[in-house]
Amino acid sequence: MGIVETSSKKFKKNQKEFFELADLGQQIIIKRGKKQAYLLTPVSEEELSFGQEMSERLRLSEQQFKDGDFVRIKSKNELKAFLERI
Repeated sequence: MGIVETSSKKFKKNQKEFFELADLGQQIIIKRGKKQAYLLTPVSEEELSFGQEMSERLRLSEQQFKDGDFVRIKSKNELKAFLERI
């Protein structure tokens, strides 16, 4: 499939058409002025959110960091030593 370029004004007026083209695999580039451009890309439900397990792991990691329960590594040697211990 090819690339379709459009202005932000035309995109706003014909959004349904551009979304359908993107759903069919077309690359849609929306230009805003001369310097800005955006790529319209379909995103799956999986890509939009983390699963429950990953969300819980992130929450736990944030809490561990807040509690000071982490290892700070400042050099390659410290990283190497840490990796050898685990």
